[in-house]
Amino acid sequence: MSRVCELTGKGPMVGNNVSHANNRTKRRFLPNLQDVTLISDALGRSFKLKISSAALRTVDHRGGLDAFLAKAKDEELSAKALKIKKDIAKAQAAA
Repeated sequence: MSRVCELTGKGPMVGNNVSHANNRTKRRFLPNLQDVTLISDALGRSFKLKISSAALRTVDHRGGLDAFLAKAKDEELSAKALKIKKDIAKAQAAA
């Protein structure tokens, strides 16, 4: 199971635990991923995605899944999110 946000591409970062004696050991900072169901207005159905809490706030700020995907870069999106984006674009072009 990959620990990468499906909408923003945010993944684990690496850093150090630093003790009081300034000893350093490697550690990983994992993104705060949540399993969420988002609804597309253009398609009229819901999608289950694994996204970070920061991405969830951004989706709400931009006005929903459709608006978020319209502005999102294709390189950052997962294959599942990219397919949803293309389906939304087809539905909006037909309407």
